[in-house]
Amino acid sequence: MKARLQTSLGQQLVMTPQLRQAIRLLQMSSAELELELTEAVETNPLLEWAEDAAPAEPAGEPADAPAQAGTDDDGRGDDGAEWPGEGEQWSGGQGGSFDDNDGDAGERIAEVDTLADHLLWQLHLSHLSARDRAIGVALIDALDEDGYLREPLPAIAEALRPDIAAGEDEILTVLHRIQRFDPAGVGARTLGECLALQLDALSADTPGLCLARRIAEGPLERLPRAGVAGIAAELRQPVDAVEEAVQLLRSLDPRPGRQLGEVSQDDYIVPDCVVWRQRGVWKAALAGHAGPRVVIHRGYEQLIRRCGEADASYLRAQLQEARWLLKGLEARGETLLRVVNSLLHHQAGFLEFGAQALRPLTLREIAAELDLHESTISRTIARKHVRTPRGTLPLRAFFASGIDTEGGGEASSTAIQSMIRRLIEAENPRKPLSDAKLADLLKSSGIPVARRTVAKYREAMNISASHERVRLV
Repeated sequence: MKARLQTSLGQQLVMTPQLRQAIRLLQMSSAELELELTEAVETNPLLEWAEDAAPAEPAGEPADAPAQAGTDDDGRGDDGAEWPGEGEQWSGGQGGSFDDNDGDAGERIAEVDTLADHLLWQLHLSHLSARDRAIGVALIDALDEDGYLREPLPAIAEALRPDIAAGEDEILTVLHRIQRFDPAGVGARTLGECLALQLDALSADTPGLCLARRIAEGPLERLPRAGVAGIAAELRQPVDAVEEAVQLLRSLDPRPGRQLGEVSQDDYIVPDCVVWRQRGVWKAALAGHAGPRVVIHRGYEQLIRRCGEADASYLRAQLQEARWLLKGLEARGETLLRVVNSLLHHQAGFLEFGAQALRPLTLREIAAELDLHESTISRTIARKHVRTPRGTLPLRAFFASGIDTEGGGEASSTAIQSMIRRLIEAENPRKPLSDAKLADLLKSSGIPVARRTVAKYREAMNISASHERVRLV
């Protein structure tokens, strides 16, 4: 198929199974990727593990990796690399690829990440009012595991009462916003709408796009009975053109919610990247586990020239699949490093000083900077973790919504929560600070936050109200 799509990999790729494979690889965690590659090696004779190969060195990464340098008394390596504190060491090979087997295993249990979690995270990073966010939460709660909204809008409106009296038009407006989230097609009410949403993400010059949209919005349900010829006659279009459009529709995902499966609570977190500071500059590299290396089995590749036509045809097909997989892995690593390096540029203060220095940052900002789609950024950071001097952190931790400050800037919600926690930790235990007093203290620091907002942040951090924090000793 010749249809083309502007993808997360920053280039024009053919909209065929290999593109879908590349997108699927991009959103996998390291643990999921290792399982995927293990299955690929077991089923494809043209693939084998490159166990003895040296890790690839990322573009622009110096050979003097901090893991190989010695350290002096001030905690810096011989090459100027700044090391994490006690209990936060790592080791690895030459280049920018590291192993990460150290640390407390109990702290590396993977968190369950559901479709609802993924959508709620995008919702809270969107520039929406509190009212629209509440409507969005109700809509996301109503989605089934396939990502479809089966509940009618009047039922959503009824569920919002009495707190919010919203009309169907208002709910529909928020639903359209959610339908722009990752994964593409989520929030649809019918199969046709789901496919149409995915078609909207394709390049305008995709062959068969307009006709595919007409089919999705019209005679899609009649396609199994009428066939391509019947739909062609109904739409008064050439059979070849309808066949091209149908093939495009078949390449889409009818169950987008399934793309984001749950991670078992028994799985361990395996960092995808490692971050360190070298001569005052934050640097990143893929972790050793982020991309288990597989290569083409040269023995079977050479066998193609000597075997019979039937065997040669099978081996050539397996060779093509192996090459697609390797290209997808390479693109995954390049995209992940681009995103992480962009996050380091924006959130250096977060790594230096902690959560109170986390600046507001959204998917849209990173997408615009890297000339990628927001859904690409979302896929790239989904269930990905990075090893830093502050511990192993999810890439989501580098994003936060913002609140305007009196100085004309913005403070992230995470930074405000950190400030609230520090104020409570320093309070007089006999006379704890009320939410109103906390709001006044934040306002005096140039951050105008309402008492209700303080209460919401306090509850999100599982901190009790002031009357429950009273201590007489």
